[in-house]
Amino acid sequence: MPLRAKPSYEAPDPRGVPSATAISPDCFAMTDVPLNLRGLKCPLPALRVRKALKAAASGTLFIVECNDPMAAIDIPNLMRETGDSIEHSASEDALLIFHIRKA
Repeated sequence: MPLRAKPSYEAPDPRGVPSATAISPDCFAMTDVPLNLRGLKCPLPALRVRKALKAAASGTLFIVECNDPMAAIDIPNLMRETGDSIEHSASEDALLIFHIRKA
């Protein structure tokens, strides 16, 4: 019985997540990326934003939602450190929303 050749494609992830090789870095350029950081307490919201910005392409817009009151201080300070910009910020009840553009 002859051996079968391996398929030339990667099998899809059973969770529906594309493999890392199927995603090109260009697909993240100039997109809106939601970051739901609700429930995280200081300093985690700022650290997660920093990590997301580090991995993103220039021009990417992050829509950050968090409910930690210290994020109102931490995230603007982080933007001063990184050189990225807050295009819009709002507060709805206990929810803080930031629109952050990667420089």
